[in-house]
Amino acid sequence: METVTTSSGIEIAFDRIAGGDSGTVILIGGAFSYRRFPKLVALSEKLAEEYRLTVINYDRRGRGDSTDSPGVYNVDNEIDDLAALVEAAGGRAALFGWSSGAGLALRAAASGRVPGITKVVAFEPPFVVDHENFVPPAGLAEKLHALIAADKRAEVVRFYMTNGMGMPRILGRLMPFTPMWKNLLATAPAAAHDWAIMGEFMRGEPLRPADWAGVEVPTLVISGAKSNALLRTAARAITKVLPNARHQELAKLSHNPDVDILAPVAGEFLAAADRPVA
Repeated sequence: METVTTSSGIEIAFDRIAGGDSGTVILIGGAFSYRRFPKLVALSEKLAEEYRLTVINYDRRGRGDSTDSPGVYNVDNEIDDLAALVEAAGGRAALFGWSSGAGLALRAAASGRVPGITKVVAFEPPFVVDHENFVPPAGLAEKLHALIAADKRAEVVRFYMTNGMGMPRILGRLMPFTPMWKNLLATAPAAAHDWAIMGEFMRGEPLRPADWAGVEVPTLVISGAKSNALLRTAARAITKVLPNARHQELAKLSHNPDVDILAPVAGEFLAAADRPVA
């Protein structure tokens, strides 16, 4: 484990998996994820071993071995965390984001505040661009923040999964009986950071090209054919408003991905020589 201290004094923990001469990629997990999540570890190893990429797999603030800013939830802070990681990587790195981590990768690239981003892979960013499926309720942030402040972690997990992610309520009630429950509780307070990233783009409104005009680097948006309609629609919608992007939907892939299906597509894109993708 290595650490880097950000401009706001947060200590970010990360693992650096040495690859070869294909460049560096920073993996950005989504809600309730952490750097030792088995699928992030497996993805790190495949990208390093099979595509000669050096992989930085990190704990976003408030997760695992990274510190946090309790009560302060602002996407700019997580963009600053990425800037520190890119600098630690030598000043140039691609970003691979999963779910809300994909939203963070895209917002970081759009911001102009992270010099050195070379490419972006966005795997199923959970934008909500219409009212056909699920739209989070108004007032979500206030209730979420109150639950976190009261340290009601089980309620945070159930509330965010059902109201922020659209998971059926029955699944939320079954979560305490799964092996992952302990890890969900550990990362629960960080859910407010995910909402800070995604909330304004989950209102059921079309994405605005002006918000994403700064994402000039080659971008690959990936979705899974087995994922729900909301995520597949989101992938198509964000691709349309990005200046230099293409979308690829993968058969037999879902939001809980098979790394053997996801890694080759991401790895080939990340390891290829830089060129426009649109």
